[in-house]
Amino acid sequence: MQFLARFLALIAVVSLIAQPAAAQSILRDAETEALLDDMAAPLVEAAGLQPGNVEIVLINDPSINAFVAGGQAVYIHTGLIDAAETANEVQGVIAHELGHITGGHIIRHSEGAGAATNISILSLLLGVGAALAGAGDAAMGMIMAGQRAALGKYLAFSRVQESSADAAGAEYLSKAGISGRGSLAFFGKLQNQEFRYGYSQDDEAAFSRTHPLSGERIARLREVYTRDPAWDAPDDAGLQRRFERVKAKLFGYQKPPERTLQTYPETMSGVPARYARAYAWHKDAQMDKALAETDALLEIAPDDPYFLELKGQVLLESGRPEEAIEPLRRATDLTRNQPLIASMFGHALIATEDRTHFDEAERVLRAAVGRDRLNPFAWYQLGVVYAAKGDMPRARLASAEQQVMNRQYAQAIRSAQAAEAGLPDGSPDWIRAQDIALQARAALERERERR
Repeated sequence: MQFLARFLALIAVVSLIAQPAAAQSILRDAETEALLDDMAAPLVEAAGLQPGNVEIVLINDPSINAFVAGGQAVYIHTGLIDAAETANEVQGVIAHELGHITGGHIIRHSEGAGAATNISILSLLLGVGAALAGAGDAAMGMIMAGQRAALGKYLAFSRVQESSADAAGAEYLSKAGISGRGSLAFFGKLQNQEFRYGYSQDDEAAFSRTHPLSGERIARLREVYTRDPAWDAPDDAGLQRRFERVKAKLFGYQKPPERTLQTYPETMSGVPARYARAYAWHKDAQMDKALAETDALLEIAPDDPYFLELKGQVLLESGRPEEAIEPLRRATDLTRNQPLIASMFGHALIATEDRTHFDEAERVLRAAVGRDRLNPFAWYQLGVVYAAKGDMPRARLASAEQQVMNRQYAQAIRSAQAAEAGLPDGSPDWIRAQDIALQARAALERERERR
């Protein structure tokens, strides 16, 4: 039953991929999100999609991967950012994933899975019939052959979708005037990884793959890219500088401090190196060194909102919220109340435990959730402010918002009901409390059905 096991395992993996937010950790960072949005914008336009309707979501996962999973969202693993050397490489990946969106591949997934399942069920029924007739060996052969055919059917369907997304991605890069050099370079990295892990590149091995062989993809795309007028287009220098910053920032945030300091030693004085070391020293609780790096960055660019955000974060998390207020207020102003930065600013105001700051904290946090409702941290901080001011119904409502996003559905229902009981009938907050309770009940029901 080896093929059956492989088939069922494959379906389980596909089901997991279809629920990224539930199964994997989303990493939120204002600077990284702004960069990814700017990198994707010309490609989204080239694909004929509305920029405001396409999300680029960062998954905190060290593997080299990207995928789409329902709606118009592209999920990129931090491991892919770490593996890429240029912004152009990541743009090649985004273009490919947009090809999956425009091709409706997630919606059409049921076609491939359904056809494979029908073959699998038919082979099982024939096998059972043969077994009941006393032909045990024939029954086993029918079942195994059917499972192999089902697996092959699904994998072939997946490979066709991948080839289609490759072609669409090349088209979008061309329309946006972006070179395919990065796309080819990244496929080369994937091929090297396949060689490193011993994945065969022959035709027989291709049967068991969800993607075409990297060598075939490179050969096919090289022919397309090198003929394209955009092939010799220079990379965007501004995006590349920002990419190097973000890559170093993520490295310092994710890796152990000793590894960061090996990769970005103190002999390196550039912005990416200082960025990475600031996070390394901060993680290692060496706050003076972390602040020295942030101050060095601010000497280079005093009005860089992300350097100011970093200084405020280091001060806040080292127990100095009063000192964190000014850089975070400045960062919030410079980014026109970017919700993630504003949330940290609101947190600093609350952390002072100075009640004179609470009105400002409420204004800042309400503005933050107004622009980005999917921010559980901001809702939590807003709940703290409401509770401190004695507004318990709205504190309960803020808790319900946070809990439903964290999939704590039973708690969300209780918090929403408590909020509804204390809010004015018919008010917007009262209606929102009812909506959250309904949303949480529906989610609980879906969970029970899945079990």
